Amino acid sequence: MAEQLRMVAVHAHPDDESSKGAATMARYVAEGHEVMVVSCTGGERGSILNPSFEPADLAAHPAQMSAVRRQEMARAAQILGVQHRWLGYVDSGLPEGDPKPPLPDGCFAAVPLEASTRDLVRVFREFRPHVVVTYDEKGGYPHPDHIRCHEVSVAAFDAAGDPERFPDAGVPWQPLKLYYSHGFSRKRMQLMHDALLAAGEESPYGEWLAKWDPSLPDIMERVTTQVQCAEYFPVRDDALRAHATQIDPASRWFAVSHAVLAELWPTEEYELARSLVDTTLPEDDLFSGVRERVHI
Repeated sequence: MAEQLRMVAVHAHPDDESSKGAATMARYVAEGHEVMVVSCTGGERGSILNPSFEPADLAAHPAQMSAVRRQEMARAAQILGVQHRWLGYVDSGLPEGDPKPPLPDGCFAAVPLEASTRDLVRVFREFRPHVVVTYDEKGGYPHPDHIRCHEVSVAAFDAAGDPERFPDAGVPWQPLKLYYSHGFSRKRMQLMHDALLAAGEESPYGEWLAKWDPSLPDIMERVTTQVQCAEYFPVRDDALRAHATQIDPASRWFAVSHAVLAELWPTEEYELARSLVDTTLPEDDLFSGVRERVHI
């Protein structure tokens, strides 16, 4: 019998898994593969981003905020059908000001990289993923937890198969592919904007597009892999809505219908960063090359 394929998606905060690659994960779960989400932090320092959420002052009470976000994450994981693991670190918050204040003591981005790498290596060796997905070197956006999530994911990918690294963290296991997830493409946003205007509807993307620096390259230039997953966009949206503190159900996340999305942009995008198997670019499957290696 062929071995079951396994994938881990490493994210900074609860809700990141539902806004980045959720439909891909739901597709692979539906196909019978094992998918695990690792949340590096509990999102304790997050703000209430949904204006209709009550109580609105929940963010002022970190312990309560943490408990609610854990409940939200459990619901989202159930909707997506994924396994879930907390890495156990505290949200660093998003520093604001000029100069920016120092990071809070003991937060994820301030803890030595070696410590968080050991913890993620332990997860990798226990779950034994063939594919690891995380953020690129910019974190998707410059939140300190997202950047550290990238750093720890790459470090753990390299260390998990090395018996000399973290010998107390389980039996060595080498993942075969490492991907960076990409979502904020100007090309995609322009397509959605134009489709809404053509239908006589208001577009929430106009302001973003107007402020977009035309000298910046589109992230699509880095994309190597587009996974067809339009069938699972409704699952993704349900998982997003499960994070009620973070997601406004009237926000731009839901501005374009599933039918229009399926027609114009039925994929989620990734960049192949490391591969220990043969594969041909561009890809349409994160397990490309892995299937051939595992299914002997």
